[in-house]
Amino acid sequence: MTRRQQIIMSRNTMQRICFLLKVKEDRLEEYKVRHQAVWLDMLQALRETGWHNYSLFLREDGLLVGYVETPDFEAARAGMAVLEVNARWQAEMGDFFEALEGKRPDEGMTPLEEVFHLD
Repeated sequence: MTRRQQIIMSRNTMQRICFLLKVKEDRLEEYKVRHQAVWLDMLQALRETGWHNYSLFLREDGLLVGYVETPDFEAARAGMAVLEVNARWQAEMGDFFEALEGKRPDEGMTPLEEVFHLD
């Protein structure tokens, strides 16, 4: 199999996940600063548990749109859930968000339904 075929196959087996969260408006600037310096061990943990092409987009009213590609979103979340670095990150990030109702931010990521995709 050529490298090009491998890339095409991997794209076809990846789940594209999009989710929304709401950052408190008075914490927007600090949230941005924190994400300019994500801990190296957190980045490594995300990669090792299957998080790829992961992006966060933030609107000025605090609407946060997350996008990630992964072979298995539930497995990727479960893999992160057991890691100490993730527990520390989630504890630090929890106060930035509205309406989590006692959940950690990573537990509040409810995937949106994909209704269209152009490859």
